Amino acid sequence: MNSWTSRESWTEHVLVRRSAREPDGVRLSVRDWGGDGRRPFLLLHGLAGHAGEWAGLARRLRADGHRVLALDQRGHGASERHPADVSRAAYVADVLAVLDHFALDGTVLLGQSYGGHAALLTAGRQAKNLAAVVLVEAGPGAAEPGVLDEVGGWLRAWPVPFPDRAAAVAHLGGGPVGEGWADGLEQREDGLWPRFDPEVMVASLAENTRPTGRAWWEEWAAIRVPVLAVLGEKGIIGTEEYDEMARLRPDRLRGVCLPGTGHDLHLERPELLHALVTEFLADVGLDSDAQLACPGVDSNT
Repeated sequence: MNSWTSRESWTEHVLVRRSAREPDGVRLSVRDWGGDGRRPFLLLHGLAGHAGEWAGLARRLRADGHRVLALDQRGHGASERHPADVSRAAYVADVLAVLDHFALDGTVLLGQSYGGHAALLTAGRQAKNLAAVVLVEAGPGAAEPGVLDEVGGWLRAWPVPFPDRAAAVAHLGGGPVGEGWADGLEQREDGLWPRFDPEVMVASLAENTRPTGRAWWEEWAAIRVPVLAVLGEKGIIGTEEYDEMARLRPDRLRGVCLPGTGHDLHLERPELLHALVTEFLADVGLDSDAQLACPGVDSNT
Protein backbone atom coordinates (compact mmCIF):
# COMPACT_ATOMS: atom_id res chain seq x y z
CA MET A 1 0.00 0.00 0.00
CA ASN A 2 1.35 3.41 -0.91
CA SER A 3 -0.31 6.81 -0.51
CA TRP A 4 0.88 10.36 -0.99
CA THR A 5 0.32 13.60 0.87
CA SER A 6 1.90 16.78 -0.51
CA ARG A 7 3.86 19.22 1.66
CA GLU A 8 5.81 22.38 0.86
CA SER A 9 9.20 20.68 0.80
CA TRP A 10 8.49 16.98 1.20
CA THR A 11 6.07 14.24 0.24
CA GLU A 12 4.66 11.51 2.48
CA HIS A 13 4.70 7.85 1.50
CA VAL A 14 2.72 5.37 3.58
CA LEU A 15 3.83 1.74 3.55
CA VAL A 16 2.18 -1.18 5.30
CA ARG A 17 4.55 -3.93 6.44
CA ARG A 18 3.04 -7.27 7.39
CA SER A 19 4.65 -9.98 9.46
CA ALA A 20 3.66 -13.19 11.24
CA ARG A 21 3.23 -11.29 14.50
CA GLU A 22 1.41 -8.40 12.83
CA PRO A 23 -0.61 -9.98 9.98
CA ASP A 24 -2.82 -6.91 9.59
CA GLY A 25 0.27 -4.83 8.94
CA VAL A 26 1.99 -1.84 10.50
CA ARG A 27 1.65 1.61 8.99
CA LEU A 28 5.01 3.24 8.25
CA SER A 29 5.16 6.90 7.23
CA VAL A 30 8.17 8.08 5.23
CA ARG A 31 8.99 11.70 4.42
CA ASP A 32 10.59 12.15 1.04
CA TRP A 33 12.51 15.37 0.35
CA GLY A 34 13.19 14.20 -3.19
CA GLY A 35 16.46 14.49 -5.05
CA ASP A 36 18.28 12.06 -7.29
CA GLY A 37 21.54 11.59 -9.10
CA ARG A 38 23.67 11.32 -5.95
CA ARG A 39 23.87 8.94 -3.00
CA PRO A 40 20.52 8.35 -1.20
CA PHE A 41 20.05 8.90 2.53
CA LEU A 42 17.60 7.29 4.95
CA LEU A 43 17.31 9.20 8.25
CA LEU A 44 16.12 7.62 11.53
CA HIS A 45 15.04 9.71 14.53
CA GLY A 46 15.51 8.76 18.17
CA LEU A 47 13.11 7.46 20.82
CA ALA A 48 9.98 9.65 21.11
CA GLY A 49 11.18 11.66 18.11
CA HIS A 50 9.78 12.15 14.63
CA ALA A 51 10.89 12.33 11.01
CA GLY A 52 10.43 16.09 10.89
CA GLU A 53 13.34 16.74 13.23
CA TRP A 54 15.65 15.99 10.30
CA ALA A 55 14.33 18.94 8.25
CA GLY A 56 17.44 21.09 8.75
CA LEU A 57 19.82 18.36 7.62
CA ALA A 58 17.49 17.00 4.95
CA ARG A 59 17.17 20.34 3.18
CA ARG A 60 20.95 20.71 3.08
CA LEU A 61 21.47 17.19 1.73
CA ARG A 62 18.71 17.72 -0.82
CA ALA A 63 20.38 20.95 -1.96
CA ASP A 64 23.50 18.85 -2.59
CA GLY A 65 21.43 16.65 -4.90
CA HIS A 66 21.03 13.62 -2.63
CA ARG A 67 17.79 11.63 -2.41
CA VAL A 68 16.64 12.09 1.20
CA LEU A 69 14.03 10.06 3.06
CA ALA A 70 13.18 10.02 6.77
CA LEU A 71 11.14 7.33 8.51
CA ASP A 72 8.67 7.88 11.32
CA GLN A 73 9.62 4.71 13.17
CA ARG A 74 6.93 2.41 14.52
CA GLY A 75 5.21 3.87 17.57
CA HIS A 76 6.06 7.41 16.46
CA GLY A 77 4.63 10.31 14.50
CA ALA A 78 2.42 9.39 11.56
CA SER A 79 3.35 5.70 11.75
CA GLU A 80 1.50 3.06 13.79
CA ARG A 81 1.22 4.35 17.38
CA HIS A 82 0.59 1.03 19.13
CA PRO A 83 2.41 -1.73 17.25
CA ALA A 84 2.20 -5.23 18.70
CA ASP A 85 5.94 -5.75 18.20
CA VAL A 86 8.41 -3.21 19.62
CA SER A 87 11.48 -5.44 19.48
CA ARG A 88 14.72 -4.21 18.01
CA ALA A 89 14.25 -6.82 15.28
CA ALA A 90 10.95 -5.20 14.29
CA TYR A 91 12.53 -1.75 14.04
CA VAL A 92 15.31 -3.17 11.86
CA ALA A 93 12.84 -5.06 9.65
CA ASP A 94 11.01 -1.75 9.07
CA VAL A 95 14.23 -0.11 7.92
CA LEU A 96 15.01 -2.99 5.59
CA ALA A 97 11.47 -2.81 4.18
CA VAL A 98 11.88 0.90 3.41
CA LEU A 99 15.26 0.33 1.76
CA ASP A 100 13.81 -2.44 -0.37
CA HIS A 101 10.60 -0.58 -1.26
CA PHE A 102 12.45 2.45 -2.58
CA ALA A 103 15.31 0.40 -4.07
CA LEU A 104 17.79 2.62 -2.26
CA ASP A 105 21.03 1.03 -3.42
CA GLY A 106 24.22 2.54 -2.04
CA THR A 107 22.34 4.23 0.80
CA VAL A 108 23.86 6.17 3.69
CA LEU A 109 21.85 5.16 6.75
CA LEU A 110 21.94 7.96 9.31
CA GLY A 111 20.31 7.75 12.74
CA GLN A 112 20.30 9.57 16.05
CA SER A 113 20.07 7.90 19.48
CA TYR A 114 17.71 4.90 19.25
CA GLY A 115 17.43 5.56 15.51
CA GLY A 116 21.20 5.31 15.37
CA HIS A 117 20.95 2.03 17.23
CA ALA A 118 18.50 0.76 14.59
CA ALA A 119 20.95 1.90 11.90
CA LEU A 120 23.78 0.04 13.62
CA LEU A 121 21.77 -3.18 13.85
CA THR A 122 20.65 -2.88 10.23
CA ALA A 123 24.26 -2.53 9.10
CA GLY A 124 25.19 -5.48 11.29
CA ARG A 125 22.71 -7.55 9.30
CA GLN A 126 24.86 -6.88 6.22
CA ALA A 127 22.07 -5.08 4.40
CA LYS A 128 23.09 -5.37 0.76
CA ASN A 129 22.04 -1.85 -0.21
CA LEU A 130 24.05 0.12 2.37
CA ALA A 131 27.19 2.07 1.50
CA ALA A 132 27.86 3.71 4.88
CA VAL A 133 26.36 4.45 8.29
CA VAL A 134 26.33 7.64 10.36
CA LEU A 135 25.63 7.19 14.06
CA VAL A 136 24.64 10.36 15.90
CA GLU A 137 24.88 9.86 19.65
CA ALA A 138 24.44 6.10 19.34
CA GLY A 139 26.43 2.98 20.09
CA PRO A 140 26.11 -0.77 20.78
CA GLY A 141 26.29 -0.60 24.59
CA ALA A 142 23.35 -1.51 26.83
CA ALA A 143 21.68 1.27 28.80
CA GLU A 144 22.31 1.43 32.52
CA PRO A 145 19.74 0.23 35.08
CA GLY A 146 17.26 2.97 35.90
CA VAL A 147 17.06 4.33 32.36
CA LEU A 148 13.57 2.91 31.83
CA ASP A 149 12.31 4.66 34.95
CA GLU A 150 14.14 7.86 34.04
CA VAL A 151 12.91 8.02 30.45
CA GLY A 152 9.42 6.80 31.29
CA GLY A 153 9.11 9.28 34.15
CA TRP A 154 10.20 12.18 31.93
CA LEU A 155 7.78 11.33 29.14
CA ARG A 156 4.85 10.73 31.49
CA ALA A 157 5.52 14.07 33.20
CA TRP A 158 4.96 16.19 30.10
CA PRO A 159 2.18 18.64 31.08
CA VAL A 160 -0.05 17.71 28.15
CA PRO A 161 -1.94 19.07 26.51
CA PHE A 162 0.36 22.03 25.96
CA PRO A 163 -1.81 25.15 25.57
CA ASP A 164 0.32 26.52 22.74
CA ARG A 165 3.61 26.04 20.91
CA ALA A 166 5.51 28.52 23.10
CA ALA A 167 4.66 26.51 26.23
CA ALA A 168 5.74 23.29 24.53
CA VAL A 169 9.05 24.73 23.32
CA ALA A 170 9.82 26.08 26.79
CA HIS A 171 9.08 22.77 28.50
CA LEU A 172 11.04 20.74 25.96
CA GLY A 173 14.27 22.64 26.42
CA GLY A 174 13.86 25.89 24.52
CA GLY A 175 15.96 27.00 21.56
CA PRO A 176 16.42 24.73 18.54
CA VAL A 177 16.05 21.59 20.66
CA GLY A 178 12.70 22.68 22.08
CA GLU A 179 11.58 23.80 18.63
CA GLY A 180 12.52 20.44 17.13
CA TRP A 181 10.66 18.46 19.76
CA ALA A 182 7.63 20.77 19.48
CA ASP A 183 7.51 20.15 15.74
CA GLY A 184 6.54 16.57 16.54
CA LEU A 185 3.37 17.50 18.43
CA GLU A 186 -0.13 17.28 16.98
CA GLN A 187 -2.90 19.84 17.38
CA ARG A 188 -6.12 18.64 18.97
CA GLU A 189 -9.14 20.63 20.12
CA ASP A 190 -7.73 21.04 23.64
CA GLY A 191 -4.11 21.76 22.74
CA LEU A 192 -0.88 20.11 21.58
CA TRP A 193 -0.21 16.43 22.26
CA PRO A 194 2.77 14.12 21.63
CA ARG A 195 2.46 11.71 18.75
CA PHE A 196 3.53 8.69 20.78
CA ASP A 197 2.43 6.70 23.83
CA PRO A 198 4.99 6.86 26.68
CA GLU A 199 4.33 3.21 27.52
CA VAL A 200 5.18 2.16 23.97
CA MET A 201 8.42 4.13 24.24
CA VAL A 202 9.36 2.41 27.50
CA ALA A 203 8.56 -1.01 26.04
CA SER A 204 10.68 -0.21 22.97
CA LEU A 205 13.67 0.67 25.14
CA ALA A 206 13.47 -2.35 27.45
CA GLU A 207 15.39 -4.77 25.23
CA ASN A 208 18.48 -2.56 25.39
CA THR A 209 18.40 -1.79 29.13
CA ARG A 210 20.14 -3.65 31.93
CA PRO A 211 19.73 -5.84 33.92
CA THR A 212 17.56 -7.91 31.56
CA GLY A 213 18.49 -6.17 28.31
CA ARG A 214 21.58 -6.79 26.27
CA ALA A 215 24.42 -5.02 24.51
CA TRP A 216 25.01 -5.42 20.78
CA TRP A 217 28.78 -5.73 20.35
CA GLU A 218 28.54 -8.79 18.12
CA GLU A 219 26.34 -6.85 15.69
CA TRP A 220 28.74 -3.91 15.81
CA ALA A 221 31.72 -6.14 15.02
CA ALA A 222 29.85 -7.57 12.02
CA ILE A 223 29.54 -4.21 10.24
CA ARG A 224 31.48 -4.10 6.98
CA VAL A 225 30.68 -0.59 5.71
CA PRO A 226 32.35 2.67 6.78
CA VAL A 227 30.89 4.26 9.90
CA LEU A 228 30.97 7.86 11.09
CA ALA A 229 30.17 8.29 14.80
CA VAL A 230 29.21 11.86 15.72
CA LEU A 231 29.05 12.47 19.46
CA GLY A 232 28.07 15.46 21.55
CA GLU A 233 30.52 16.65 24.16
CA LYS A 234 27.61 16.63 26.64
CA GLY A 235 25.98 13.54 25.14
CA ILE A 236 25.39 10.00 26.37
CA ILE A 237 28.11 7.98 24.61
CA GLY A 238 31.12 7.80 26.89
CA THR A 239 34.79 7.40 26.04
CA GLU A 240 34.83 3.76 27.23
CA GLU A 241 32.04 2.76 24.85
CA TYR A 242 33.58 4.62 21.93
CA ASP A 243 37.04 3.14 22.60
CA GLU A 244 35.59 -0.37 22.45
CA MET A 245 33.83 0.50 19.19
CA ALA A 246 37.16 1.65 17.79
CA ARG A 247 38.99 -1.43 19.07
CA LEU A 248 36.55 -3.78 17.33
CA ARG A 249 36.29 -1.86 14.04
CA PRO A 250 39.42 0.31 13.70
CA ASP A 251 39.35 -0.17 9.94
CA ARG A 252 35.80 1.17 9.57
CA LEU A 253 35.20 3.80 12.23
CA ARG A 254 35.75 7.54 12.20
CA GLY A 255 34.66 9.48 15.29
CA VAL A 256 34.05 13.18 15.91
CA CYS A 257 32.92 14.79 19.14
CA LEU A 258 31.31 18.23 18.79
CA PRO A 259 32.26 20.69 21.54
CA GLY A 260 29.40 22.29 23.42
CA THR A 261 26.69 20.04 21.99
CA GLY A 262 24.44 17.49 23.67
CA HIS A 263 22.41 14.45 22.77
CA ASP A 264 20.26 16.38 20.26
CA LEU A 265 23.20 17.81 18.35
CA HIS A 266 21.35 17.26 15.05
CA LEU A 267 18.86 19.91 16.20
CA GLU A 268 21.48 22.17 17.77
CA ARG A 269 23.91 22.21 14.85
CA PRO A 270 22.42 20.72 11.66
CA GLU A 271 24.79 22.78 9.53
CA LEU A 272 27.82 21.33 11.28
CA LEU A 273 26.46 17.80 11.06
CA HIS A 274 25.94 18.36 7.34
CA ALA A 275 29.54 19.51 6.94
CA LEU A 276 30.84 16.44 8.77
CA VAL A 277 28.70 14.07 6.72
CA THR A 278 29.76 15.76 3.49
CA GLU A 279 33.42 15.37 4.41
CA PHE A 280 32.82 11.75 5.41
CA LEU A 281 31.18 10.99 2.07
CA ALA A 282 34.39 11.95 0.32
CA ASP A 283 36.09 9.13 2.21
CA VAL A 284 33.40 6.43 1.98
CA GLY A 285 35.06 3.12 1.16
CA LEU A 286 38.45 4.19 2.52
CA ASP A 287 40.04 3.17 5.79
CA SER A 288 39.54 5.88 8.40
CA ASP A 289 41.24 7.03 11.57
CA ALA A 290 39.42 5.66 14.62
CA GLN A 291 40.79 8.28 17.00
CA LEU A 292 38.05 10.32 18.71
CA ALA A 293 38.65 14.03 18.13
CA CYS A 294 36.59 15.89 20.75
CA PRO A 295 38.25 19.32 20.63
CA GLY A 296 39.29 19.00 17.01
CA VAL A 297 36.16 20.45 15.40
CA ASP A 298 35.70 24.17 14.98
CA SER A 299 32.32 24.85 16.64
CA ASN A 300 31.96 27.96 14.50
CA THR A 301 31.91 25.98 11.26
